[in-house]
Amino acid sequence: MKLSCLQENLNKGLNMVGRAVATRTTLPITNNVLLATDQGRLKLVATNLEMALSCWIGAKVEEEGTITVPARLLTEFINSLPSEKIDINLSPQTKTLELKCARFEARISGVDAKDFPPIPSIDDGIATKVDVEELSRGIGKVVFAAAVEESRPVLTGVDAQFDGDVLTLAAADGFRLAVHKLSLATPVSEKTEVIIPARTLAELNRLMDDQEEAVEITLNPNKSQILFRLKNIELVSQLVQGNFPNYTQLIPQSHTTRMVVSVADFLRATKTASIFARDGSGIVRLIISPGTELTPGKVTVSARSEEIGDDVGEIDATVEGEEAKIAFNGKYLTDVLSVLDESQVALETTNPSSPGLLRPVGTDNYLHVVMPMFVQW
Repeated sequence: MKLSCLQENLNKGLNMVGRAVATRTTLPITNNVLLATDQGRLKLVATNLEMALSCWIGAKVEEEGTITVPARLLTEFINSLPSEKIDINLSPQTKTLELKCARFEARISGVDAKDFPPIPSIDDGIATKVDVEELSRGIGKVVFAAAVEESRPVLTGVDAQFDGDVLTLAAADGFRLAVHKLSLATPVSEKTEVIIPARTLAELNRLMDDQEEAVEITLNPNKSQILFRLKNIELVSQLVQGNFPNYTQLIPQSHTTRMVVSVADFLRATKTASIFARDGSGIVRLIISPGTELTPGKVTVSARSEEIGDDVGEIDATVEGEEAKIAFNGKYLTDVLSVLDESQVALETTNPSSPGLLRPVGTDNYLHVVMPMFVQW
């Protein structure tokens, strides 16, 4: 292998694939990054066996070749170099990678690429395309609601239902549920449902930051792996096996009280209350009061802790129905309010022990269900 490329391109590529390098592993080679020449470009690959990231960068290739080297060492070295041309040369006999840039040079001992785990190629199966902004927005609105605990593996993923030209993403952790619908640029040939690891989607969201073209999505025929193809980047991930709970049963179909408030006001009041809720199990209390002919409705957001003290905030609201009291975990409220683009949100409740349903006003493609906390009023 003999090639040259720009420091900034190699640095960017290594930082992208570095997210897939294994941290705790029983297979030491997954701590490495694979460098390979590929049709006149340099291909970088990293995998933690759950997810594999490939990235192509422009290079002037003189001799073909492939090698794996410790990812962290290479990334830190390249990152410290000046923004100039880097010459890369591999000695096949000693498996040593030589790097030269300006007045710096290094030799890194590599491991034969044939020991690197094979990266699955997914060329056939169910394929579609989706607008990069729509997908990014959809992931942002659901991924935080997936479970972190591994006790129920299906809940650590995001349920993805492909149906015609609609993709429905849903995530739940037992305390909340987020559901977002978005349109596909290319309809799917058959209705299908898979569970994508939340970590994979969070990673994909970071990679899509500077993308403009539509994202290609391919599911392999036996629904065990999924491929996301971006410009110069491919992300392949294992899928979570199992059945996602039937979440439609969790969505309240009726309510006795509905309030509409400003997202920014509600978020500020909730964040303020959460400061006092920290020592009080995170409980934030809401009292929703309908208005009269002369006064607008309001919602009182409060929290109290035996040791610290308490706080009360009041915001204007348009309230339909009767007065209501309900308490939530403050973190769950701030999480959802932080991802809403809309200026107003509606909260629908039935009683203090029934779930609350949040919907942004003006769109019907997103809803969020939060389980209440039981408190003494």
